Amino acid sequence: MVTGGNRGIGAAIVQRLVAAGHKVASLDMGGEAPEGALGIPCNVTDAEQVEAAFAAAEQAHGPVEILVANAGITKDQLILRMTDAEWDAVIGVNLTGVWRCAKRASRSMIRKRWGRMVFTGSVVGLFGSAGQVNYSSSKAALVGMARSLTRELGSRGVTANVVAPGFINTEMTAVLPDDVVAGYKAQIPAGRLGEPDEIAAAVAFLVSEDAAFISGAVIPVDGGLGMGH
Repeated sequence: MVTGGNRGIGAAIVQRLVAAGHKVASLDMGGEAPEGALGIPCNVTDAEQVEAAFAAAEQAHGPVEILVANAGITKDQLILRMTDAEWDAVIGVNLTGVWRCAKRASRSMIRKRWGRMVFTGSVVGLFGSAGQVNYSSSKAALVGMARSLTRELGSRGVTANVVAPGFINTEMTAVLPDDVVAGYKAQIPAGRLGEPDEIAAAVAFLVSEDAAFISGAVIPVDGGLGMGH
């Protein structure tokens, strides 16, 4: 199951996992999905919708063994101007939504004594970013969630890790002015933006048997921007 799987990084993850032979359910507000995946409409801030989405995925594909919690939003604003609504919206999707999906997914993983959870964090979760107190807080919290789940579920064969992308070529960055993108590139030792499939490759590794002894880790995929903060 991949949340936020219809575009950008999420779509690349879905496509990579489908190509690897996985049966993939892609959750998105509109229920659309990349080719080869089962599209299920779901708003992760609604507990009933999450339960219904898992039930639909299980009916079609069986118990969820892999969860990639990728759905996320931004509501950027300087702290003195940030409203309660902007804070709550970001925390609701980026943190509470992930917790809700992880809680539901853990049922079948514990029974099977095997499972993989990967949370899409961000370089700014530990690096920080002005105007993104809500977003960076939500992404930093995913590290604590993954590490706590590792201690809770590690003996059951379940791993929980965070992939922390840097600046990535997506629809969101495509509309930015050239000078803004140039400023991003100047901060990145690799000298370029990343590609969604580079994030997907890291996720595909973490959900594989090769990564069975990796849990509670933060894997930066950022061209060196955060230096593994």
